[in-house]
Amino acid sequence: MKWKSIRTKLIVFMLIATIVPIVTTMIVFYFYLSQSMKDRVIHETQNLLYQGQRNVSAVLEELNRSSLNVYSDAELYRVLQSGSSDYQADTRVFASMFYIKSSVPDAYLVYLYAEQSHKATIVANGVAGKRADNTLVFSDSERYVGSGAAVSLQPTHLSHSYGFASLQPQQSSEKVFTLHRRIERVPSNDTLGFLSIDVKLSLLTDIVDQLYDSKDENLYIVDDNGYIVFSNEDQQLGKPLHASWYKGAQAQNGQESGNFELNGSLFVYERVQTAIAGWTIVKCIPTTSLIQQANEAVTISLLILAVSLIVIVTAIIIVSLRITAPIKQLVHYMNQVQAGNLNIPIQSSGNDEIALVVIRFRGMMDTINNLILREYKLELANKTNQLKALQAQINPHFLNNTIQIIGTLALELGVPRIYALLSALARMMRYSMDNETRTITLRDELSHLKAYIELQKERYENSFEFHTDVQEELLDAEMPKMILQPVLENYFKHGMDKSGKTGKMLLSTQSIDDEWFEVVVENNGYAIPDKRLAELRLELASASLVKETHLNTTPLNDNEPRESIDGDIDVNHFIKKAQEGANTRIGLPNVFARMLMVYGDGAKLEIENISPQGVRIKLMMKKKIETQHGGKEQG
Repeated sequence: MKWKSIRTKLIVFMLIATIVPIVTTMIVFYFYLSQSMKDRVIHETQNLLYQGQRNVSAVLEELNRSSLNVYSDAELYRVLQSGSSDYQADTRVFASMFYIKSSVPDAYLVYLYAEQSHKATIVANGVAGKRADNTLVFSDSERYVGSGAAVSLQPTHLSHSYGFASLQPQQSSEKVFTLHRRIERVPSNDTLGFLSIDVKLSLLTDIVDQLYDSKDENLYIVDDNGYIVFSNEDQQLGKPLHASWYKGAQAQNGQESGNFELNGSLFVYERVQTAIAGWTIVKCIPTTSLIQQANEAVTISLLILAVSLIVIVTAIIIVSLRITAPIKQLVHYMNQVQAGNLNIPIQSSGNDEIALVVIRFRGMMDTINNLILREYKLELANKTNQLKALQAQINPHFLNNTIQIIGTLALELGVPRIYALLSALARMMRYSMDNETRTITLRDELSHLKAYIELQKERYENSFEFHTDVQEELLDAEMPKMILQPVLENYFKHGMDKSGKTGKMLLSTQSIDDEWFEVVVENNGYAIPDKRLAELRLELASASLVKETHLNTTPLNDNEPRESIDGDIDVNHFIKKAQEGANTRIGLPNVFARMLMVYGDGAKLEIENISPQGVRIKLMMKKKIETQHGGKEQG
């Protein structure tokens, strides 16, 4: 199969035009479906966690209210204040603790320590209650609320007997979380005792089991200290959480709820903020389970696409062969004619456009065969001569002479302004048509510029001023032809304010030393944007590098026209390389490239914006142009 044939291009194009839209549609459909499912899951999960947060908050608030019974029970509070240890006081303490235990759903154990009497009392499931005299407060109670907050929640842990002997030998340990409260003498902060309530983890389990699917998802409840209160992995309970995703949830700690995606999973969290604890419920959903339906839809689509592609490719090949077969036959006829067989029988098949082309080709061959070759050649020669004669009439010299005739007629009719403009145009044409002289003086260049400015003033209705400040001794300085006109053209192309404000241009010169002088062109037009100015300076800097590279490089094509300054350097090739890849809208890289070729590495072209408005361009040039052998270049 030839890649340049119409048949191949037609097949490839039709395949691309068919496959690319289908594949693009599938990709867009897949990502849209995945994102839609993800957004829906996030919304539903957020609502579910919000309801779970409300339920957990209600449980914690109820637990907090039950623990405050030590303050609302006046008899119990009096016993704690006085440190009484008689039978009635002990009975009052047991009754209050049983009441607290019964008021808390799933309460496992209640522990009370009286600071004044150094007594500890405990009630638990299946235990009537026990008391210990002359003992110290249990370490966990003192550690969580000994000197800090008055109330605190201890993360999930295995239950213990708070220093008592085994409450019941057959009783096994239970997963519990504990509320610790320091009982204070109101209104002072003196400690009267400590209350601890162990609550079975099943109280939370009944709530959170409704918030996630344990087969595919994970759910965590983490306190503000980073300890796990609940997890579907039992070995993590009560341990600090060091997972990277938890740091992501902490980073968004200022929000009550939110979600983020990390390590192939989606995390949705909800804050539980109560008077006794600050918890965070975090639900982890694997991304694969989120987009499972999208993957199934894509799989079905891929199967359909595979079948469709087989049908489409077969149809494309058949159609392409039927379309291109007559074309290949027509090419065969043309090859026979090119070989000189003008009498080949041309047969057309079908009645479509290609068959019409074959018929027209057959008619053309019949016409050619009826022509006399000698008359055909004669007619062709006459047409060629007429074209050459017409081209010879219109040439630059003819136009220059015509302009002078029109100018003379304008002077005779009393229209000197038209004569002046035509004279300026004629001077510019003579200046540009002089192809033998490549080097001129600054005086000649200024004369050319004045003619150019005169035409521009007429064009812009004298909306700008042009002044020169040139030292007399520099008028004979040598330079390449038309080196300054592109610099002035930038003002009219890019910098001129056409809103009515008078523009100003100044061309000045300054002698630097015996060898070099400087030409400065300033205007008050628009400044060059910073980005474009940086690009221009980069182009000018690269021009010098291109020149150095060219001096050590052999031209790729010896048949290329060469314009030599010193008999050794191809200017056209150099300028082409200097401008390669650069933006040439302003033309200054071209000017600088010519300067480098004529003056060498000492030549400079600098561009800068001036305040309050305008652009300044400086050109550093030699007063005398020397050839490779040190002599003055001859025009």
